[in-house]
Amino acid sequence: MMVERVPILKIGDVLLVSIQIDLQDQSVLALQEDLAEKISATGAHGVVIDISAVEIVDSFIGRMFATIASISKLFDADTVVVGMRPAVAITLVELGLTLGGVRTALDLERGMKILGVLGRQRRGER
Repeated sequence: MMVERVPILKIGDVLLVSIQIDLQDQSVLALQEDLAEKISATGAHGVVIDISAVEIVDSFIGRMFATIASISKLFDADTVVVGMRPAVAITLVELGLTLGGVRTALDLERGMKILGVLGRQRRGER
């Protein structure tokens, strides 16, 4: 079976992941691996995961978003999930998933602003 892959685009020192497919467990696992490899290869300091096209999540996919953020953090990259639909937010809360460590923003522009502020703080700390 062919696993659909989610494209990962590099914009400056940020990786943009725009999920436009129906997420299956295998595609989420592939994304986790692909993203870890891309962060390592590029040295990106931020990851934006756009889930505006995602209509349904289950507990596995919800946990994987938190896992992806944890993996990104190990590579010194901050993660922002953008574009969450109200139904997805409600489902995550009903499943008891808080997405610990994952910042969220209403849209891509706000997500990029969050990473911009974090980027300036990071440069100031070094």
